[in-house]
Amino acid sequence: MCQESPGATTHRRSHQIAVSDTLTFTTPGRVPFSVEFMPPRDDAAETRLWNAAEAFHDLGASFVSVTYGAGGSSRRRTLRVARQLARKPLTTLVHLTLVDHTRDELRAILRDFADEGLTNLLALRGDPPGDPLGDWVPTDGGLNYASELIDLVRSEPGCEDFDIGVASFPEGHHRARDLEEDTRHTLAKLRAGARYSITQMFFDVDHYLRLRDRLAAADPEHGAKPVIPGLMPITSLRSVRRQMELAGAALPAELERRLLRAAAGDEEANRPAVREVGIELTTTMAERLIAEGVPDLHFMTMNHPRATQEVLHNLGMAPAWGPQWGQDAVR
Repeated sequence: MCQESPGATTHRRSHQIAVSDTLTFTTPGRVPFSVEFMPPRDDAAETRLWNAAEAFHDLGASFVSVTYGAGGSSRRRTLRVARQLARKPLTTLVHLTLVDHTRDELRAILRDFADEGLTNLLALRGDPPGDPLGDWVPTDGGLNYASELIDLVRSEPGCEDFDIGVASFPEGHHRARDLEEDTRHTLAKLRAGARYSITQMFFDVDHYLRLRDRLAAADPEHGAKPVIPGLMPITSLRSVRRQMELAGAALPAELERRLLRAAAGDEEANRPAVREVGIELTTTMAERLIAEGVPDLHFMTMNHPRATQEVLHNLGMAPAWGPQWGQDAVR
């Protein structure tokens, strides 16, 4: 693993199975699937997270990812959660951003990950704190691009085992002038040593397919690396609108109209109807993505397993949800 600081005596655990390798394994389902978790903020959220982790372990997730926020407490939560997930055991992908970190701090974080055997890394620039859509300003002594973080990992003695993924953007990153510039930035990360990308959530499969085609056409070697689609089953119109706003994107107009019709002026009262639209849409998208040969389906769960299990059940990849199914029901 990464070189320890002088005097360190921490016993290093062996590195994990590489996420990029899990994409090649035989899977009992039609395609591998994986899930994203967030570090919990309170005891109730902690209980939900571990219940979800147990459920997705039982359902055969190929890997799980843990999001990251800048700052000491968030960093500690990410490391703690990732450590516990890896011991379940689940192949665990840890997110890391550049926000509010100097180069030396990033090296220290990488050592922490390595000491825990957390050798799967999603290298991200991250969003400006306070205003995710604001101007990006690098931290003094820090880095400016995710490709520089990959270079940092690759330059650290003993970090050769890190399997690195990056983010990609089906509709283009909101800071890119156009899709051509977005393609150049994504390829820069892949050429720096990333072995795959996971997309920002999207709701139009054509956007994903065009991204994949753009990358492969621009660079037949690095652009052909796996592009994992990021899916979020919609269970709340308010929540998905906020998620898309933070990403600098918007819901497709027809989808928003369907969700508004389901909400019928009172989303709380008609939440089951909104949810039904979301589950149906994600199932339809997943069916088409499987037919198009995606390497994995990556579900953004918000630490709630039920909606994802319902989609997986619709795809023939999981038991049905509900207490009437006894121990087959997710926890």
